[in-house]
Amino acid sequence: MITWSEQYEIGIPVIDRQHQRIVDYINQVQGQIESELDAEKMGEILNLLVDYTLSHFEFEEALMEEAHYEHLEEHQLSHKTFIGQIELLHQRFKNGENIAELLAQILLDWLLQHIRDDDASYAPIVKQHILGEAPESHAAWAKSAFLRYFKH
Repeated sequence: MITWSEQYEIGIPVIDRQHQRIVDYINQVQGQIESELDAEKMGEILNLLVDYTLSHFEFEEALMEEAHYEHLEEHQLSHKTFIGQIELLHQRFKNGENIAELLAQILLDWLLQHIRDDDASYAPIVKQHILGEAPESHAAWAKSAFLRYFKH
């Protein structure tokens, strides 16, 4: 199990909370591995993970676009690659393959690399933009974007 800590934070609270939720999903997958694997429960976790990850990526990309982040396309490619991996694993699961351990490892590796390398690179630009001349307008934008990309 992964315990959330400050080392995973990039300093943008809404993104940090989303990353923490992804850690929760990783822990749920690992919990399924440690207990008797429940295929139905694993399917539910996988569906939630895919849905939440897509929403997180869309929100994160909108935030970068709002801040005019110059490496947005590279970041989008990183997201697209990861979604492809997760969707492939989802299909393998639907075909009856036990992919829990593989999924947990891919999630863990991706999360640590993504936060450390990809997200840490855009965080200063986004923070500067949000905290710049009119932070209240960006707060309203962020709230609107969050509601647009997340159902719950």
